[in-house]
Amino acid sequence: MKITFHGATQTVTGSKHLITLSNGKQILLDCGMYQGMGKDTMPLNNDLGFVPSTVDYMVLSHAHVDHCGLIPMLYKQGFRGRIFTSAATKDLTKILLEDSARIQENDIRFLNKKRFAEGREPLEPLYSVSDAREVMNLFEDVPFEDAFKIDEDITLQLFENGHILGAATIFLTIKENGKLTRIAFSGDVGRYGDYILKSPAVFPQADYIIIESTYGNRLHEKVYDNSEVLRENILHTCIDKKGKLIIPAFSVGRTQELLYALNEMDLDSRLPLVKYYVDSPLSTSATNVIRKHPECFNRAVQHILKYDDDVFDFRGLQYIEDKRESQALNGSKEPCVIISASGMAEAGRVKHHIANNIEKASTTILMVGYCEKQSLGARLKAHPEEVGIFGQTYKVKAEVESISSMSAHADYNDLCQYLACQDASEVKKVFIVHGEDEAQTAFQNRLLKKGFRDVIIPRRHETFGL
Repeated sequence: MKITFHGATQTVTGSKHLITLSNGKQILLDCGMYQGMGKDTMPLNNDLGFVPSTVDYMVLSHAHVDHCGLIPMLYKQGFRGRIFTSAATKDLTKILLEDSARIQENDIRFLNKKRFAEGREPLEPLYSVSDAREVMNLFEDVPFEDAFKIDEDITLQLFENGHILGAATIFLTIKENGKLTRIAFSGDVGRYGDYILKSPAVFPQADYIIIESTYGNRLHEKVYDNSEVLRENILHTCIDKKGKLIIPAFSVGRTQELLYALNEMDLDSRLPLVKYYVDSPLSTSATNVIRKHPECFNRAVQHILKYDDDVFDFRGLQYIEDKRESQALNGSKEPCVIISASGMAEAGRVKHHIANNIEKASTTILMVGYCEKQSLGARLKAHPEEVGIFGQTYKVKAEVESISSMSAHADYNDLCQYLACQDASEVKKVFIVHGEDEAQTAFQNRLLKKGFRDVIIPRRHETFGL
C-alpha cells in the first residue's frame, strides 16, 4: 500500500491524497481546488497528478472548495466511482460546486471575448454546471461514527471535527494481505468551544495520520472576544464615522458565525441599530442548508433554539440575491454592515464593494479569517498605501481591521488536543499537510517532542509506502 500527496502540500489549498492498495484499488481523500495562488492557480488545478478513471472510491472530509472543488473535473475526466461523506457535507457540496461552475463559466466567457478579438483559441472552464450536477449522483451519505463497509477490504468511519457543518475526520481500516492498516485523515480541524458546532470528536488509534497544519505555529486569541470586537467595529464605523463596515466572509462557516454573533447581540439588546446585509446568493443558500442540520449544533445553540427558532436572523438583516440590489449598495451613502463573499476578498461581490469604498476614510474593511498570501485580503491586512483591484490602482483610505480569532481552523494547542486520543508510540508515521512552510516545520517539531517518531512534510506528488 502507498499514499501519494497531490495537493495541500506546503500550501493550504488543493487538498487531495491518493491511497493505492497492492491489488490496484485506489481511494482518493478529498479533491480540492487550488485558490489564491496567482498565475499558478490554473496550471495547478489542471494537473491532478493521477488518472481519474482509475480511482475506485473517494471520501470527502468537508465542503470547502479547497477540499471538494475539483470533484466535477474528476467526473469530467472519467471518474465513476462512489463518493462517501456526511449528509450535511453532501448538501453543502451540491450548492458550492454549482456556484464554482457558474463562476468559471462566467469568467471564461469574459476572457474568451478578449481572446476572440485577439485571434486566440478560446479557453474552457475546468468543468460545467452540468458536470457539477451529474457528479452528485455518485455521492453516498455515511452516518457519523458508524462502521461503514465500502467493500470486503475497506471500512470507513467518520467522526465530527468541528471545522464547518458536516466536516469529518476520515478513519479507514484497510485489509491487505491479511493485515489491517488504520489511516486517519483530519481534513481541517475545528476549534474547541466553537460558537455553533460541536468540538472535534475523539477517533480510534491509527497507524498513519494525515493532519492539517494551517495554524501549526500560532495560538488564536480567546474566542469570547470576537463578539465585542465586532460590536466595536460596527459602532466605530457605522455610528461614529457614519460609513460602511465591509466584512469579506466565506459563504460556509464564517458568514453563519458572524450572523450568530449578531443575533446574540440582538437577543441581549446590544445590537447597534443599523442595516445589515448578507450580499451573496451562495451565502444565503449555505445558511439555508445549515438551518436544516441542527443535529450538528453544539448544546449551547440547541438551548437557544428552544426560544429562538432562527439563530441566523435578527432585526435589520436583509439577504441580497439580486445583482442590481447589490450594485445599489455601492451608491448608497447610508451607514451599514455588508457581509459578502469571498473570505479572502479575491473574488465575488465583496471585491466590488471594496473597490467602490476603499478610498473613503469612513469605510472599514474587517478581515475575519485566513487569507492566502497573494490574495487581496492578505494584501489589505499588510496596510498598504495603495492596492490593485480589477487592474486599477486605489488609494487605501479605508481602515483595515481584523479578527484573527474567528478562524475555523485549530491552532497548535487545538491540534495537539485533537491528537491526544492517540498513543504516539503506536503511530508509524504522521504526514503534515495543509499549511505554509513555517507552520508545518513548527508543528513537526512540536509533534516530535510529543513522542511521534516519524513526522513527515510531503512534497507535491510525493509517494510513501505504508
